[in-house]
Amino acid sequence: MKQLILAEKPSVARDLARVLGCSQKNKSFIEGPKHIVTWALGHLVELKMPEDYDKNYQQWRLEDLPIIPKHMGLKPIRQVSHQLRAIESLAKRKDVGEFIIATDAGREGELVARWILEKVRWQKPVKRLWISSITDKAIRDGFKNLKPAAEYDNLYQSALCRAEADWLIGLNVTRALTTRFNDPLSAGRVQTPTLAMILEREREIAAFQPKEYWTINAAIGMLDAAWEKNGEKRQFDGSRAEEIASKVKGGKGIVKSLDKKEKTEAHPMPYDLTELQRDANRRFGFSAKKTSSVLQKLYEQYKLVTYPRTDSRYLTKDMENTMFDRLQAISSGYRDEVKPGLKNKGNVVAKKVFNDAKVTDHHAIIPTDEPLFLGDLDNDERKLYDLIVRRFLALFYPAYRFETISAVIDVAGEMFTSRETAVLDAGFKALGGRDEDASGSNLLSGLKVGQELPVKSVNLQKKLTEAPSRLTEADLLSRMEKYSLGTPATRADIIEKLLGSESIDRQNGKLFPTPKGKQLIELVNNDLKSPELTATWEQQLEAIARGKGNPKEFLSNIRSQTKQLVMEIKTSEQTYRAHNLTGSKCPECGELLKEVKGRDGKSLVCSSAECGYRRRKDPKLSNRRCPQCHKKMEIHNGKAGTYFQCRPCNVVDKAADKKKTVSKREERQLMKKYSSKNDDDNGGGLGGSSLADALKAAMENKNK
Repeated sequence: MKQLILAEKPSVARDLARVLGCSQKNKSFIEGPKHIVTWALGHLVELKMPEDYDKNYQQWRLEDLPIIPKHMGLKPIRQVSHQLRAIESLAKRKDVGEFIIATDAGREGELVARWILEKVRWQKPVKRLWISSITDKAIRDGFKNLKPAAEYDNLYQSALCRAEADWLIGLNVTRALTTRFNDPLSAGRVQTPTLAMILEREREIAAFQPKEYWTINAAIGMLDAAWEKNGEKRQFDGSRAEEIASKVKGGKGIVKSLDKKEKTEAHPMPYDLTELQRDANRRFGFSAKKTSSVLQKLYEQYKLVTYPRTDSRYLTKDMENTMFDRLQAISSGYRDEVKPGLKNKGNVVAKKVFNDAKVTDHHAIIPTDEPLFLGDLDNDERKLYDLIVRRFLALFYPAYRFETISAVIDVAGEMFTSRETAVLDAGFKALGGRDEDASGSNLLSGLKVGQELPVKSVNLQKKLTEAPSRLTEADLLSRMEKYSLGTPATRADIIEKLLGSESIDRQNGKLFPTPKGKQLIELVNNDLKSPELTATWEQQLEAIARGKGNPKEFLSNIRSQTKQLVMEIKTSEQTYRAHNLTGSKCPECGELLKEVKGRDGKSLVCSSAECGYRRRKDPKLSNRRCPQCHKKMEIHNGKAGTYFQCRPCNVVDKAADKKKTVSKREERQLMKKYSSKNDDDNGGGLGGSSLADALKAAMENKNK
């Protein structure tokens, strides 16, 4: 009997099939002597929509809400239903005796597979392939250690509860807000508290009142020193600051104390997904979504890193003996950096990284033992891979050791401080190629307590306190992680959803609430926008995944909360005005037009939900980038043909004439047309000749 193996994507299926010796390729599966490898295309099955339960729900009406089905049903996703039918057909084969779930080893991957199994009505044994990388060795080892699928039932229940909770709250609250206030307003279990955090920072900025303060710096001997009192270097009283400055000017300072401390900075742990997204945002300006996409390629296409959607920064103890192979694999691109690790036979200095108790579904993101060919990677892939590798290599280096020296100098009763840092052992920081903590001078080490130093100059500076800065994606990810909003796998999508719904905007790497977002948060129930409530839900879902929670109780509470949230919107006395209404009226129904921003420019759409009028406001944007400012150029069709234009830079490029490529289908039709023509003319077929031969023969017949 054969095993039917389900991968999540065709690319992974091809790798599994190759390793398992399956070479007979079909449209929807690859078969071998003992295995049949097929694939999903992400989700093939989804929860039924309201109109699947009742066709009247197709039209959004406030009076129909809340929509809470007694039993949440499943339906095939129409666009990929052909693949589901193919899997169903394979499942019915009499020579198939066992099903292997080989989808991504996580909550969402489990849900993808279980819903497919439910739709194809599978009744035979099921096992689970659970691996953290898709190298050939990892696949072979994984198939030697297949687990009963029942061991992951709790994980499936957690995934199911999450999906149903998001459907019940997200769909009902979104429909209620949209119909009650006559504008597309989106809300959800995770996106709404995330939006609330951005708005909270905006309120802090709006309420901020700048205050004047002064700093007093002095050149004392060869030292640069700053006035300080009780750890505060700012003086908020202007007259007092001037008094201090005049008091110490031209005076003499006496070294009151010298404090030397040797300190150690521990190794940073390897990355989990959220930490990697934060670092990539800070260093390269990558959005969380971009980091996830690049990382997925490194994992899936190049097989250079382990499973990306992890929330752990630790490794399991049984991985200790794999370190040498991983170092050897990356040595072609990091010849000097791997030397300490290879010299030490792959023994890790930071032993605390091995902790089974801190690894849940997957360990931290580290390089695999796949040989590295850096030339295969593009610029963004190299940047991200470099972050992962250097964080991994830090484990093989000593801790960073440094010495701080602090001097307190008494000048006429006022205390001035000066500090220096000296590096004793760069340790893992040598991997960064720069020593940002060293002060570069060594003046304090020569001082003695009681030594007298002249005050050469005094600098009094007036400054203003600064408002809190707007959140970057790195800041927002930290807050989402703190309150357990979403999972490492979903946080990037939540941010993109808020951007797509025009609730927030991204400018120069900072996140701004839009007028729509500001109004939306005022319309939503306080509990729904509370990070604490969503954190409680996430903890309950995690408990279900560990077998310590009650799925029925969780969903019962979600249903009750859904009813309450919808009732509050129905009875709300709040008002809302679409932020993007224009003064222009719809030519078809007379309602005001709204300006909406799309990927290829701005459009004007009718504000009435019943009217579908739409027209473009701005010229369409192309994928061609301006050679000067690198922004997308407009695309126009003129008398001389298609051209691209960047108005700010006054750059115009003519579109090159593209040669139309012939598709396989068109090639077959041409072959059939000219082959049959030559059959008639010559009394015989062209057999296996190419399209070029067929066309050549047809032209020769025409010339005759």
